[in-house]
Amino acid sequence: MIAEARLAAVDAPGSVGASHKIHARLDGVTRVYPPRAGHGEVHALGPISFELRAGEFFSVVGPSGCGKSTLLDVLAGLAVPSAGTVEFEGKRVLGEVPDGVGVVFQEDASFPWLTVEDNVAFGLRRSGVDPAEIKRRVDFAIGFMALGDFRRAYPSQLSGGMRQRVCIARTLVLQPRLILLDEPFGALDQQTRLLMGDELLRLWRETSATVLLITHALDEANLLSDRIGVMSARPGRFIDIVETGWPRERDSRLAEGPDFGAVTARLWSFLRAESLRAMGQGSKQGSAPR
Repeated sequence: MIAEARLAAVDAPGSVGASHKIHARLDGVTRVYPPRAGHGEVHALGPISFELRAGEFFSVVGPSGCGKSTLLDVLAGLAVPSAGTVEFEGKRVLGEVPDGVGVVFQEDASFPWLTVEDNVAFGLRRSGVDPAEIKRRVDFAIGFMALGDFRRAYPSQLSGGMRQRVCIARTLVLQPRLILLDEPFGALDQQTRLLMGDELLRLWRETSATVLLITHALDEANLLSDRIGVMSARPGRFIDIVETGWPRERDSRLAEGPDFGAVTARLWSFLRAESLRAMGQGSKQGSAPR
């Protein structure tokens, strides 16, 4: 009965903690990669139309090679769509990252020759922000991400999870209104991923930023999200958008309940067939954009 009630909730309009104000929009977006290395062009994405609500936590799951990362790159302005339009806060995104957008990738992007403090301050210094304001923001971000005891350390002295905290802190000091995360915890073990997820939820709640997360992990998407978009095999498009109905004040203990499993089962029911189709595409055509 509880599981049935939760599945009814995911179909209900609206989500807890997010407004219905539109923060970003994709309209008829496609992305086609030109021929290369003896292969024809790759239709990686779309057409896809999608609205991201202000203040929500939205995750994207899908089979390998379906265009999840391409979707993030287009939304961030790191890639230009082959067709369609992208908007952030009502303005067109035209081939560069808009002010107010922060991006964190899976790869360790910390600078090994800089301390934690200097890594976090890097973007602000390049932007010419006043030194007193840099110190205020860096002190806050380092404290928020529990890196205070390591501010003079170098990345080689930190664990993988701590290095990702540094990268998130470096994004946080820029005070983004939209945070885009491309598998930021993909290289971490399961326990660390769950704990980092708790930290990410705290960041989301306390900054009121809109967050879009790309992930392969269904449990991670389920735990963190107000809504979850399930993408098809290439060319990627949304075949389901699940409203989880979780409260804004949530953490990894949510995974202990039966309702959690019901949402994960719904995600997998759509994703299994698409993953099999993507495997068939990969065996015929080789590697494709993520």
